[in-house]
Amino acid sequence: MSVAKTVVPGHEQYVSHASLFETAKRYLMKPKSQELLIRSTTLILIYLLAFCIRLFSVLRYESVIHEFDPYFNYRSTIKLVQEGIYEFWNWFDAESWHPLGRVVGGTVYPGLMFTAGLLYKISSFLTAWIKLRDICVFTAPFFAGNTAMIAYLFGKELKDRETGLVAAALMAIVPGYISRSVAGSFDNEAVAIFALLATFYLWVRAVQRGTVAAAVLAALAYLYMAASWGAYVFISNLIPLYVIVMFVSGRYSRRLYLAYTTFWVVGSLLAMQVRFIGFNHVLSTELLSFNGVFVGLQVWELLVFLRAKLGARQFGQLVYAAALGAGGVGAVGLAGLLLSGKLNPWTGRFWTLLDPTYAKKFIPIVASVSEHQPTTWASYIFDLHGMVFAAPAGLYFCFKRRTEGSIFLLTFALTAIYFSGIMVRLMLVAAPAFVLLSAISLSSIMQSATRELRNPVTPPAASSASAAAAGAKEGSDAKKRGAAKRSGSSSASDPSALPHQPLPNALLLVLVALGLVSYTSHCNWVTSEAYSSPSIVLISGWGPHRHVLDDFREAYYWLRHNTPPGSRVMSWWDYGYQITAMANRTVIVDNNTWNNTHIATVGRAMASNESEAYRIMRQLDVDYALVIFGGMSGYSSDDINKFLWMVRIGGGVFPQVKEADYLSNGDYTVGASGTPTMLNSLMYKLSYYDFGNIMTEHGKGTGYDRVRGYEIGNKDVKLDHLYECFTSEHWIVRIYKVKDLENRA
Repeated sequence: MSVAKTVVPGHEQYVSHASLFETAKRYLMKPKSQELLIRSTTLILIYLLAFCIRLFSVLRYESVIHEFDPYFNYRSTIKLVQEGIYEFWNWFDAESWHPLGRVVGGTVYPGLMFTAGLLYKISSFLTAWIKLRDICVFTAPFFAGNTAMIAYLFGKELKDRETGLVAAALMAIVPGYISRSVAGSFDNEAVAIFALLATFYLWVRAVQRGTVAAAVLAALAYLYMAASWGAYVFISNLIPLYVIVMFVSGRYSRRLYLAYTTFWVVGSLLAMQVRFIGFNHVLSTELLSFNGVFVGLQVWELLVFLRAKLGARQFGQLVYAAALGAGGVGAVGLAGLLLSGKLNPWTGRFWTLLDPTYAKKFIPIVASVSEHQPTTWASYIFDLHGMVFAAPAGLYFCFKRRTEGSIFLLTFALTAIYFSGIMVRLMLVAAPAFVLLSAISLSSIMQSATRELRNPVTPPAASSASAAAAGAKEGSDAKKRGAAKRSGSSSASDPSALPHQPLPNALLLVLVALGLVSYTSHCNWVTSEAYSSPSIVLISGWGPHRHVLDDFREAYYWLRHNTPPGSRVMSWWDYGYQITAMANRTVIVDNNTWNNTHIATVGRAMASNESEAYRIMRQLDVDYALVIFGGMSGYSSDDINKFLWMVRIGGGVFPQVKEADYLSNGDYTVGASGTPTMLNSLMYKLSYYDFGNIMTEHGKGTGYDRVRGYEIGNKDVKLDHLYECFTSEHWIVRIYKVKDLENRA
């Protein structure tokens, strides 16, 4: 008997809502739905964590661009957004490298600028009127969240979803990545690490699936990497190395051939569209393995095809003739490219990765950069914390479970660890490898411990008794003995039949939890205290005695408003981007460092006496000279501490500049024992002019340098060809006007 259901008019909406609630309730009662909800919520929280932990600099200071290179990127983004892509590609920057200038469109990786410009256009289209500067400031935290999501997908591809979640959580706050992705760090690495990890994930996915579509996606990610950072060369060498490893280990397959061939063809064509790369993608020796492996795979597949079609004798003769022909043609072609200059040689930075002493011997400008120094063990602990100890366990699990993905991770991790030991900057590349290895080890340990805790087992004696009872019930002695024997053998071989011991597994989980809590606390502290201080704004003291030193912006503001437009400023190359972007004045050299001779000329001027330096400055049309001085405030990254690198770089081009002339008994000093060459150099005079009359600390004499820790040797500095026109509040930035030539009678 059916009962008619009546609905009161006007109550249909409540009935509909009730049915939706019941449907949602039934859906959420399913274990898979609950797991999906928890996993999605966790990923959202990880994304927010990755974004928010990088905002300390904005909360403590303001929305400001950090460091040096980001100011050029910001200036370029303004050019791109305001004047369009064609003006950007054809932009000749006459305000840098005077009198040479710089063709920006063909000497820059534009991926970061295009990304920020696209985000700005999208926000404007959505009527979210955000300043372009703020878009640039928050680009790195935004992409940090994206990188955490890619780490989840990569970990899931390598092992399972649990590994992906651990990888995303570790990647979100690892200090080695945070160092270049805090708010305001508008540098190439802000988006390049995302592109690097996305390329590797999509490449592993393409190898495991063996489809053209998956390989094309990997090639598109490779394009983004090639357009964003010069470390695309690392990808271009790592993937061929992986192919060689797979071939040697006997794991070569047609899926690998299809993935690499598609990746090479599409990726090469796309990367060559970046003007800074162009045909270097084919002609550069740095990508020789990338192109050589492609040719080798085609030859191998041809041999496999011919072997199936020809007899053994014919095939042997063909292989012999082909080897001789290919060797001859290859040798002639390589010699022709080298002699004609078509094959571009390895760069200094590439040689440095192969020989750590190369830069110090031959390219001092590369060795002078702090991020190019070798990595210490303290740096590994500082930037990776507990993952230094968890990653080796991940290596063990990868060796134990050798899949296509785990072999790629092994190849990636071992090469990244080696290169990060040579150059501290490459800790950025090593951090994702440590994250993935640690995620595999931690998830494996936690899964094993929790599985044993959830599944208590029956002791062996009880299981034997129950088996004997079951045999007796059957009423057959033979069957009873067989059942007891089978029960005994299974108890001996099955690990689950061991006595239940929850305490060791519980302690193991507690130790892992404590390690993760310690890791989180360390990452938060490192981000807050070490990586969230913009170089443009300095802090002196802590707590109630905390003072903000804003000398850089004060000096650049003075330059912008108190010097004629088009004035040319000579400084060391570290500050070129900031002067051009913030003071809007022409510089002699900047952070691009593309012309070593021009930088050496500036170094020679700083290292020479005032008369010789004045002659060089007149040749360069210098109007103002700017130096950074920390003797008054205690700022250690000043030009006096960098001065020996100016001498070395200048001496590398001009033999008359000798480092020994600036060392007193082998020591670098600006005190009374300093050499006459040192005490009369232009850098010394510009830094210590009028400083000999200042008392900086109680109980110390006048002219006490708080950075070097002693009184200066020449307290009565006189200037003949320059005069002081500006010194910032804390004496950090000092600007001098170059006098005009005297009138001739």
